[in-house]
Amino acid sequence: MSRRNKWVLALMLLLGVAIFAFSLRDIKFSVLINDFVHINFWWFGVAVLCMVIYLGLEAVIVKVFISDRIQGFTFKDAIRIPLVEQLFNGITPFSSGGQPAQLIALMQTGVDAGKASSVLLMKFVVFQSMIVINFLVALVIGFNYIQDKLHALAWLVVFGFTIHLAVIVGLLMVMFWHAFTKRAVAVVLYPMRWFMKRERFDRMAHNIDSKIDSFYAESVRISGKGKLMLKVFGITFVQLLFYYLIPYFIMLALGYTTANIVMVTSLHVLIVMVISLFPIPGGSGGAEYSFEMIFKSYIASNSKLVLAMILWRLLTYYFGMLAGLVAMVIRPDKVVEEPDSINE
Repeated sequence: MSRRNKWVLALMLLLGVAIFAFSLRDIKFSVLINDFVHINFWWFGVAVLCMVIYLGLEAVIVKVFISDRIQGFTFKDAIRIPLVEQLFNGITPFSSGGQPAQLIALMQTGVDAGKASSVLLMKFVVFQSMIVINFLVALVIGFNYIQDKLHALAWLVVFGFTIHLAVIVGLLMVMFWHAFTKRAVAVVLYPMRWFMKRERFDRMAHNIDSKIDSFYAESVRISGKGKLMLKVFGITFVQLLFYYLIPYFIMLALGYTTANIVMVTSLHVLIVMVISLFPIPGGSGGAEYSFEMIFKSYIASNSKLVLAMILWRLLTYYFGMLAGLVAMVIRPDKVVEEPDSINE
């Protein structure tokens, strides 16, 4: 990690402590400790297991994609990728640092940069597609609830969905309307020539153009591998399901055993969509506020509501970042790529 990234990580940890402290301002510390001591640690362990499975299944997806092209890629190398992604997603606005960090991590194992970029783009397409599909289902189930309780937040959810859908549409255009997409991107980029030096603009345009070509080539290659894509879509669906179930098991741990698993899971899907709109790394502030506002109707006790929020945030945000720090110091295995076959 660069010195700048270390400073940002330290800042995000301090910001998290400050947000937790602010949330606890009206709650006696003794009450919070009493609530924590009396939680059902078995159910909380299930919530922890859900997060571990979520990260493990993403590693499986990475290994499936890479092993389709390269022999000798180990699961140890595969598990490093989602952990590094969690770390850099957590310290960059809009989770923008996750993709470059994964690319570097794959290159450290000896995977060619072009192949690594293509694999990560395909993984991103599948992941975003499943998020959009899950969101549509959750929208049908939980939108009326959010609209009744929080009018403004409901429209933030819709706005977040629009952005994710636009990303998917753009990627699908690259896959199926390659030439048109390149011309459209060139038109969109053209006004930037007025504000950038010619050399810098040309370098940026060439980089974007090459990424479009690389992604298109990978999509053509993999389009004939229906079983592989079906397998990855299935794994991604299960992966996200475990992630979305985390608040439900936290509620069970706090004694709310009558919680509706479908509604709670759907509300978590909508929360995740809202978090993606906040520019602060990890959606800090917005994530905690959204959780408390949405789940306060389910968790009557204010101290338990804040405790649920803290446990949820520790699992879904800070756990991945700390695991990413561990992954950064693990020495990767090396693969030796064979030259591409003529038929590939």
